[in-house]
Amino acid sequence: MAVISDCFAKLAQNQQCALIPFITAGDPDLSTTASALQTLDRSGADMIELGVPYSDPLADGPVIQAAATRALSKGTTLDKVLEMLQQIIPTLNAPIILFTYYNPILNRGIEQFLQQIAEIGVAGLVVPDLPLEEAANLLEPASKIGIEVILLIAPTSSSERIEAIAQASQGFIYLVSVTGVTGMRSQIESRVSDLIVQIRSVTEKPIGVGFGISQPEQAQQVRGWGADAVIVGSAIVKRLAEGTPEQGLSAIADFCANLKSTLSKS
Repeated sequence: MAVISDCFAKLAQNQQCALIPFITAGDPDLSTTASALQTLDRSGADMIELGVPYSDPLADGPVIQAAATRALSKGTTLDKVLEMLQQIIPTLNAPIILFTYYNPILNRGIEQFLQQIAEIGVAGLVVPDLPLEEAANLLEPASKIGIEVILLIAPTSSSERIEAIAQASQGFIYLVSVTGVTGMRSQIESRVSDLIVQIRSVTEKPIGVGFGISQPEQAQQVRGWGADAVIVGSAIVKRLAEGTPEQGLSAIADFCANLKSTLSKS
């Protein structure tokens, strides 16, 4: 059951670009995370990326690192995140994509981890530090279990590596829009436009662009370049963390709806 691929196929039929917001599990607490998932689901999210807090988040910028630190300080663990998801996924329409680093997966055992997240209804997996050379160890069992593993392409990737990642990635291809870590940027690099064209020449899989998109105008720009999905992380995480949990939830509802509305304009 390729849930993410199906979601993209339905959006493509209506010539729609997917909106994929990202939040960090456990910031400020798992109860708010559960509410945030439902809020984003109601506010236009087509899929939702949920980050599992990790002590050494190499790909994350300062906003998401700070969120992970806060979540860990509150005692957030992978098991507690999965317990929360088991309760909340049945209430959502948007598929959940889990964002986690490779070490926790290896510690648990690849097949055991995949089986566990599949049983609670997780649809996809992003592992930012998974080397392409080891990806088959995760991709092959995930494919059998029904989890789509989404691989990342960096702006610095060679043509050969872009083609190899594009062929291997499941669900969609995650194109990193900037060199470096996640975070809000005032401008999106125009090289992204060329990279989308380059990826399109080697695969028909959907392309999602993330890292650095913080404004509706940037989301629209990336869509105009031909992206099939826009992934927004730090700008959502920042809003959720400001003020009380209720104020944060209200802020991400408005922002998500605004992003979706902008992406829906022709």
